[in-house]
Amino acid sequence: MKFVAFERAKQGTGASRRLRISGKTPGIVYGGEGQPQLIEIDHNALWHALKKEAFHSSILEMELGDATSKVLLRDVQYHPFRQLVQHIDFQRVDAKTRLHMKVPLHFKGEEESEAVKTAHNLVNHVITELEISCLPTDLPEFIEVDLSGLTKNATLHVNDIKLPKGVKYVSHGKNNPVIVSAVPPLVAEEPAPAAEGAAAEGAAPAAGGKPAAKTAKPAAKK
Repeated sequence: MKFVAFERAKQGTGASRRLRISGKTPGIVYGGEGQPQLIEIDHNALWHALKKEAFHSSILEMELGDATSKVLLRDVQYHPFRQLVQHIDFQRVDAKTRLHMKVPLHFKGEEESEAVKTAHNLVNHVITELEISCLPTDLPEFIEVDLSGLTKNATLHVNDIKLPKGVKYVSHGKNNPVIVSAVPPLVAEEPAPAAEGAAAEGAAPAAGGKPAAKTAKPAAKK
């Protein structure tokens, strides 16, 4: 994906505010061999690009002046309640340096699996993206996960899926987390039957709306 950026001369809170009013979004490009560079991007074009999944997980081509460089989206700051991008960060890509990226997972074959088709299990997607390490040339746009072999009440872990060539999972201490779990459907419990018998009879009021008076027992003779 390509986008056009322009060099930003001024910085600071006031300059950024005026830039947003004019329909531009302030940003920065850093990393690689060059120095950090202030940029500005057309807000409407950026807003529509951010809605695409590939813009968040692919290597992008940034046109800045007469040069084109490869970058990755690293951070986006949105307005708390307005549809407004307040700031955006990009990182330059070095062809020989491994990247650490979060890549979305695309699931397929769920409806054809034994867990869903036969056992009527509910499939819970525990993880929807995976952090990976790879060279820029090996970076996938997404990782496909085939669920057609999912069995009744089974779980699928990271080690159970095949990662693309040159891609390694970044664990951060979780060596083999669960990606998907198949669980049986919830069964609604039937309400308990109403209590019958002596307890219910004792609670029933006598005719006239008042409890019946108990008959006094005669005093025992000495």
